[in-house]
Amino acid sequence: MPANRNALVRYKTIDTCLRNRYRQWTLDDLIDACSDALYEFEGIDKGISRRTVQMDIQLMRSEKLGYNAPIIVYDNKYYTYEDPDYSITNTPLSEQDLKVMSEAVEVLRQFKGFSSFSGMGEIVNRLEDHVVSARQQTVPVIDFEKNESLKGLNYLDIIYHAVVNKQALYIQYRSFHAQSASDYVFYPYLLKEYRNRWFVFGTRKDLPLLTNLALDRIQALEVASKEVYKANTLFDPSTFFEDTVGVSKSLEQKAEKVRFWVDPSDAPYVTTKPIHKSQQLIETREDRSKIFEIEVVVNRELHREFFGYADHLKVLSPDHLRNYMQERLDAATILYKESHDTILPTACEDV
Repeated sequence: MPANRNALVRYKTIDTCLRNRYRQWTLDDLIDACSDALYEFEGIDKGISRRTVQMDIQLMRSEKLGYNAPIIVYDNKYYTYEDPDYSITNTPLSEQDLKVMSEAVEVLRQFKGFSSFSGMGEIVNRLEDHVVSARQQTVPVIDFEKNESLKGLNYLDIIYHAVVNKQALYIQYRSFHAQSASDYVFYPYLLKEYRNRWFVFGTRKDLPLLTNLALDRIQALEVASKEVYKANTLFDPSTFFEDTVGVSKSLEQKAEKVRFWVDPSDAPYVTTKPIHKSQQLIETREDRSKIFEIEVVVNRELHREFFGYADHLKVLSPDHLRNYMQERLDAATILYKESHDTILPTACEDV
């Protein structure tokens, strides 16, 4: 049973009163104490009813909140804890509490690359230690996709603050196909993550076009404090990728309606895990195969998404995408038909 903020203030106040054994507490005393606490912490000055505090005491005594508080009444008038060392703050964590805390720790650890969360590091470690101590044989309940060896994550924080503070950057960058790195001034506008890789979108000082840089290809980076920042007038970061699978998109690209067929074995998977949020079911055939339609920018990530289904998916339209898929699959067929020796070096070759 979740408790609201006001109820938690009352429980904590009642707990504080009952732990104070240097005075006697009547129900009216507890009501006054709770009313004062609500006024102090929440600004509520209308007071609370006798029935509310009585119900609070019953809930604290019960298992609903996990307290099982040993609240007793003596002399038919005064309330106290039977166990003088008891406090609701000492209540052991339930298994469900431990699960929730474990999940929270895993979520918070995903942000360790940002200095904005650096102050959370010690808190997360202490929380994790507390969870482990409470459950000695704990096992993970969430396994996040991660790549600890991924390069460029150390630049996340610098780029993040450059975007927020509107600062230019000096970047040394080498793309996969370049023979050497290039140096230029870069104006960052947006950080985006896709499949555990990070990208930054912005423009170059010498090339005022929208540019997408992978952080793992950055070789050097620093704030260009003497450069005047060029504000983003090219795209709206909150909506730019709504019609996109992945991160590959230029300003000129427009979304297209893409229709595809999926065989009966993979149709349930595509139904429950749509390729894009625009996905709609167009037709279910007698053999339980399905035809879907999405409205997206056709890019390399979409290609790879479709290739992942191999012979279980067939693009029906548009024609240029259908032809591209066929050409690539034909080339793959030829590749696999070639002799093993024509592709791989022999054992005696120096590789």
